[in-house]
Amino acid sequence: MFPLDAPPDTSAYMIAGYGVFFIIAAIYLVSLFVRWRNIDRDMTALESIEKESKSIPPKKASPARRKGAGRKNAARKR
Repeated sequence: MFPLDAPPDTSAYMIAGYGVFFIIAAIYLVSLFVRWRNIDRDMTALESIEKESKSIPPKKASPARRKGAGRKNAARKR
């Protein structure tokens, strides 16, 4: 329209856009690091629980429990 008008200066918007992008990317990377650390901690705990459960022999059922289980099965068969 007016050939002598200069284009608007939008460099501030460009810098703000890059700033927002880098802040969001940094938050995402921190979130990934925290999740990775938590899952690593959980895996270590689960591995130690699994190791402990393998070293402890399983408990045998008491005679009272075995009798009760037999009665339940007998009642189901009738």
